[in-house]
Amino acid sequence: MAIDKELLEILVCPKCKGDLELTPEEDGIVCKACKLKYPIKEDIPIMLIDEAISLD
Repeated sequence: MAIDKELLEILVCPKCKGDLELTPEEDGIVCKACKLKYPIKEDIPIMLIDEAISLD
């Protein structure tokens, strides 16, 4: 179990406040507007801009 679907519905990107989507591998959540991936470690999303992985 990576992340609760209800939690995913209320989370927003900390940078732009946009919607987030779970990656197909369920190892992170992605903001398509900012092109950032926030990793999920031990079932906890790491929602720090400094920890985000650029998708560019």
